[in-house]
This record gives sequence, C-alpha cells and structure tokens, in this order.
Amino acid sequence: MTRIMIIAGETSGDLHGGMLVRELRKLDPGLEIYGIGGESMQAAGMELVYHIREFSFMGFVEVLAHLPFIRSVFKRLEELLVSRQPDLLVLIDYPGFNLRFAKIARKAGIEVVYYISPQVWAWGKRRVRLIRRLVKKMLVILPFEEKFYQRLKVPAKYVGNPLRDTVKPSLGKEEFCRQHGLNFNEALVGILPGSRRQEVEKILPAMLQACQLLHNEDQNIQFGLGLAPHIDRQYIKEQLDRCNINVALVENQAYDLMAHSRLVLVASGTATLETGLAGTPMIIIYRTNPLSFIIGKSLVKLPFIGLVNLVAGKKVVPEFLQWEARPGAIFLMAKMLLEDGPPRQAVINELARIPQLLGEPGAARRAAEEILECLTPPLIPPP
Repeated sequence: MTRIMIIAGETSGDLHGGMLVRELRKLDPGLEIYGIGGESMQAAGMELVYHIREFSFMGFVEVLAHLPFIRSVFKRLEELLVSRQPDLLVLIDYPGFNLRFAKIARKAGIEVVYYISPQVWAWGKRRVRLIRRLVKKMLVILPFEEKFYQRLKVPAKYVGNPLRDTVKPSLGKEEFCRQHGLNFNEALVGILPGSRRQEVEKILPAMLQACQLLHNEDQNIQFGLGLAPHIDRQYIKEQLDRCNINVALVENQAYDLMAHSRLVLVASGTATLETGLAGTPMIIIYRTNPLSFIIGKSLVKLPFIGLVNLVAGKKVVPEFLQWEARPGAIFLMAKMLLEDGPPRQAVINELARIPQLLGEPGAARRAAEEILECLTPPLIPPP
C-alpha cells in the first residue's frame, strides 16, 4: 500500500488540503493518507495525527511560548516516519514548521513535495537554497511563483489556484438575507477577522469600532461577521456585547458573505484573495504582537501584504497595518468605498481582473497528478 503523509498547519491549508486529498483518492482509492490537518482533510479521507486547532498561534513571540508543544509534535512525527514509513511527504504552506520537518524527512530518506509555496519571495531569498536541497518539486498556486523558483533553479510547477474552484456563493442574496434577518435593500458590511484566536483578538476590536462609527452615521447599514470554524464563540459574544450595533453571525457561509456584502473588512491572508474573486471591494487590516510586527517588517521585502494586491501587481484595495489600523481611519475609507463613485468603481474594475490572472479551475486535480508522478515508480503512467 502506498502511504502519503501530509502536513497543513492552518485553516486555509486544511481547505486546500481537503481538495487535494479528495483528488488523490479519486486517482488512487487505495492510498493511505495521514498527517496534520482539519475537518476538510479528515472529511476527504485523511487520518488526523494532530488537528490544526492545536497550532493556532502565530508570530515570533508566540511561537517561542509554544516551543515545548512544537518539540513534542516533531518527535511524534519523526517516530511515524519510522513506524509507518510514508512513500512521500507533502507539505502545505506553514513554512516555519514544515521546512524544519522536511529536514527530518530527508534524513530519513523520504522525498518531499511542497504544495502551496512558502512566501520566500516576501522574506527574501535566504530559504531558497534550503528548499532547493530538500524539496523534489514545488507546486505553486500564485502565477508569479513559478518563474521565481525556476530562475533560482528550484523545480516548480504552477498548477493554478484552488480558490478558482471554491469561491462561489451557495445562496442567492435574497435567501442569504432571509436566513440571517438582513434587509435585502440595505448595504451590508462583511467582517472577516481571521481564523486564529490571537489574530482575531488583535483585529476584531478595531473592525467593530469602525463599524460602530459607520452605524452612528447611517443606521441603515447592516453588519455580518463570518465565524471561522475554530474561533471561540464566547470571545466573539463578549466583543459584540461591547458594541451598540446588531451583527449577524454567519457560519459556514463565508463566500456568501463576501459575495453579498457591499464592502468587506478582512484580515490579511487568503480571505483577501477570496474576497477579490468574489469581486467585492474590501479593506485589508493586519495587526499582531508589536515585536512580531517589527521583526517581520525587517524581513519582508514586499510593497503590499494583501494577496489580492500581490496577484494584481499593484495596490487595488487599501491596507491598514498595525498602528495604521485605527478605527477612525478604517471608517473614513469604508465610508468612501460604500458610496457609488470613482473610488469604488475603480476597485470593482481592478478586482474583475483577478480570475483571469489566476487562470483556469482544477488546481487540486493537477496538483494530485503531479504528486503521484513524484512517487517511485509513479502511480500515474505517462500518456
């Protein structure tokens, strides 16, 4: 039996990993697949050794606080390399953890495929030599990444972006509004504060305060908050109780919220590209531990933080980072983008280009085919 170990460390990785596992099983139903993931990967047929909710920390300072847990995970996974002997290790994003484990796997003689590249093009090129040494093939999902790696002599293939298959609303606007007690004819502001508790704690208060300012000026504006699967509902309730606004809580309908909102306040991350594919104007907001931000800023070599801006190659939607993410500033920008006029239309026009820039759907299928071809001998015979 062929065994594949897969490691994804966060919610977006689990989403993409779930699609990948599903396609792998279609190509070879007999595969034994196990590793780290979440509900999506488990539902697709992967055995979970650890759940991603156990890895819901981010930033340099926060990682240091969790070092004992991280060491115990490495030890357990290293034992599995011996006891269950995977034929291939597939890593999904999550570079701080995954690149370290790739070293362990290669020492054990296990080949490594990376699906969804670490953003080394953001940090600079320091880790490219390591990737070139450890990774058999890099399967990338952003159009500019293939040339970046090939230029640095890393085997890379652009398989398309899996969001092209997933970002579509499941409900029409009228039904969505009915389900959540919203007025179809009034503007809706979506609130997407992220998927990790630490991230939400830093970002959500500023988002809600900006929404309070919008409500104070126009009481017809409505608000919907997208709840990530693992977020503490009690914490969300405590934050909402401090506001004088009604906020509809939206679970498992993030794409509907994106599509049917007039504007979205969104935490930096995959959700910015998802909202861009939905064609909805947005404001990107990012806050973290101040020390982590200072360290990260010294390492990241990019003009933008939002994926949607990186794919577009220019700032098509506004970004408010760290100390810039003040409720008053977010409010003023939100007010401008809610109103019909040149600023709003310019954003809509630029977002309309995003699907074309990402290419055709079918990324997970193409990635699964590439992964099986990396096995020795390959499970997919050549045409």
